[in-house]
Amino acid sequence: MPKPSARGRIDPFYVMEVMKAANDRQLAGGDVLHMEVGQPSTAAPRKAREAVAAALGRDTLGYTEALGIPELRAGIAGHYRTYYGIDVPAERIVVTTGSSGAFLLAFLAAFDVGARVALAEPGYPAYRNILRAVGAEIVPLPARAECGFHAHAGLLDQAGPIDGLLVASPANPTGTMLDAAALASLAAACESRDAWLIVDEIYHGITYGRRAETILSLTDRAIVINSFSKYFSMTGWRLGWMVVPPELMRSIECLAQNLFISPPAISQLAGLGALGAYEELDANVARYARNRSLLLEELPRAGLDQLAPADGAFYLYADVSRYTNDAPAFCRRMLAEIGVAATPGIDFDPAEGHRFVRFSFAGATEDMAEAAQRLRGWLR
Repeated sequence: MPKPSARGRIDPFYVMEVMKAANDRQLAGGDVLHMEVGQPSTAAPRKAREAVAAALGRDTLGYTEALGIPELRAGIAGHYRTYYGIDVPAERIVVTTGSSGAFLLAFLAAFDVGARVALAEPGYPAYRNILRAVGAEIVPLPARAECGFHAHAGLLDQAGPIDGLLVASPANPTGTMLDAAALASLAAACESRDAWLIVDEIYHGITYGRRAETILSLTDRAIVINSFSKYFSMTGWRLGWMVVPPELMRSIECLAQNLFISPPAISQLAGLGALGAYEELDANVARYARNRSLLLEELPRAGLDQLAPADGAFYLYADVSRYTNDAPAFCRRMLAEIGVAATPGIDFDPAEGHRFVRFSFAGATEDMAEAAQRLRGWLR
C-alpha cells in the first residue's frame, strides 16, 4: 500500500475541532455560546447581496482571469485611496480564494523548500502549517507578554539567517497592533537580510482607538495579505486579496492559474458590491467595541485579568495559568460544564499556549454578557 505524503503530517487546526465539538453539543440538545471561531455573526453587506442577486439573473458566472476581474482589482485599489490615502496600482493586486489562497500563493512564490521563515508566537496556526506543508523551516519568534506580544526587530537578531518574516497587525489571537515605527523597523530588518516581508492585514478596519497602519504606506517591497472575511463580514464567500511586488507577479499568476484557475466569480461580484459599504461595516465594528468593553470589564471579575492588548481584531487572549496548565482540557470542561466554547492557546503557540485561551467577541452582545456571567460563576 502506498504511503501518504509527509506534507499532510501537520498539526490540526484546533479551533475547527472545538467548533465541531460545540456543534455536536448543539445537535444533542445542549446550548452553546460560541466564542471559539473568529468570524463575524453578521451577514455580508447589503450591496454585496444585491450584487449577487442581480448577477444570478444575468451572468453565466464562468471562469474569470486568474488574478481576478479587473473591476474588483481596480475597486480594491480605490479602497486603498479612500481608506488609507495611498495609491496602490491595480496591476499589483491579486484576488484570491480567501486569504488562505493568498498565503499559499505567497509562500510558493517567495520560498523554496528549506527556506527559513520567521513567525511570531503566538500567531495564526495556519501560517506555520501551510509553510511546513510546502517544505519551509519555521523560525519561531517568542513574542511574549513582557514585550506586549509584539514581534520586533530585536527578536530577529536571535533568529539567525532567515529568508522571510511574516507578521500580522492586528494579530490573531492577541489583537496586538504594530505602529508605523515598528513596521518600518521590521521592513528595514528584512531588507538588510535580503528577506521577504509578508504582512497579514486581514483585521484592518476592526480596531479600537486608532486605525491600523498599512505597511504599503512605508514600503512597496512587502507582500500584503488581506481578506473580505473579517471587516467586510464575508467569511463563507472565500474571497481575499494580496498586494505583491512586481517581480513576484508573474510567478503568482502562473501558480494561481494552475492551482485555482480563478477565484469564485460570484464572490468577486459580491466583493465589488461590498467595497465602500463603510457605514454598515463600521456599525459592526461598533458592536465589537461594545463587546470588547463588556468583556474587559467582566472577565477580570471572573478572575481572568491577564489579557493581551486587544488593540484590534475581535479576540481576548487570556492567561489561565492560575487555573490550569492544560488549556485543551480546560476548554473541553468549559464547553461541557457551562456551554462556553473557546479556543486553547496551543493552536497559536506550541511552546506556551498550554496556559492561554482565546475568546472571540465577534458574536451578539447578549451572548458575550451571558458567557461572562457563566464564566464568573464557574471560575469562582
